[in-house]
Amino acid sequence: MSTAPAALQDISRALTPGHPSWPGDPEFVLHPRGRMAAGDSVNTGELGLSTHTGTHVDAPWHYADAAEKLDAVPLSRYVGRCRVIRVQGSGEPARVGVDALAGLPDQLPPRVLLHTGQPAHWDTFPEDFTALHPDLITELGRRGVQLIGTDSPSVDPLTSKTLDAHAACFAAGILILEGLNLSSVQDGEYDLMCLPMSLASGSDAAGNYIGIDGAPTRAVLLPAGTLAALEPTELEVAALSGLGE
Repeated sequence: MSTAPAALQDISRALTPGHPSWPGDPEFVLHPRGRMAAGDSVNTGELGLSTHTGTHVDAPWHYADAAEKLDAVPLSRYVGRCRVIRVQGSGEPARVGVDALAGLPDQLPPRVLLHTGQPAHWDTFPEDFTALHPDLITELGRRGVQLIGTDSPSVDPLTSKTLDAHAACFAAGILILEGLNLSSVQDGEYDLMCLPMSLASGSDAAGNYIGIDGAPTRAVLLPAGTLAALEPTELEVAALSGLGE
């Protein structure tokens, strides 16, 4: 069996059986269907989950009704240089404040991933997690950040009804990536590739409009500069035009 190169770090949460969902969201299920051992021609499974299961992106439409749905967000926003920062929260509920940026440059990469200390695996949903203060988000936007990632399940506390951190991201034009697995990642600069499931808005069989508010994603880190060092073919240039910085 092949293994990924050591330089590539998978920072997505493994969706194991029983993976906990946000309270009130549909449970994550993965059921066996076809089985060759039972006489079927192939092995298959049935998957059911919320659009905000595990490692996932929030489309702006998730928290602003007039904003972009996920299929309108350019994929290039999720690919390119990033910085991982280990942070601590304070207060009740715990939030990461502007002081977490002390000593960091006034200009940061377009993507910042915040390591709050969440473990690699959740046996139960982590209701007591570290969220982000809106002032931190505003300051990150001032420093050039266009995407904020966190290993917590949300940028806002579990019980928040006003979603102040989400609103601050919308005001600053910052995208949100939640539920990362940063447990084995060192602080520093990397190249991020974060590719959400390709879900498209449209109408279902009953004629009900379906908008895409978010999607699970596979996120990986590469050494900083890896993407810029690639020498793509002409076909790849046409397919990947606009990705990265």
